[in-house]
Amino acid sequence: QLHLTMSEKNELTKSLEMVQKELQEKESEMKREISEYKDRLLQAEKRHEDALTEANRKNEAEIEACQDKMNSLEHFISSQKLEIEHLKSSKEELNNSLKEANQALGELLKTKVR
Repeated sequence: QLHLTMSEKNELTKSLEMVQKELQEKESEMKREISEYKDRLLQAEKRHEDALTEANRKNEAEIEACQDKMNSLEHFISSQKLEIEHLKSSKEELNNSLKEANQALGELLKTKVR
């Protein structure tokens, strides 16, 4: 009986050791997979962050270019407004000169007719 019990105990011990070994292997495998997933996640986060940084850089450059263009256009509009005012003033002066010339011509014609 003792011998049989000892034999069963040995078998159970071997079986337990095998189960423990399998569990350790599975645990090691799971730890390795978790480590791989963490690495992949870190790589994906890094790629995402790099893409976001690049997009932000491009957007900032585009915004700056648009602001420069807008400033340039505002300056152009200002100069055009000044030019328009100058042309209006010149037109008014020319109209006045033409009016005076027509009046003088009228006077001369009256004088000549008399």
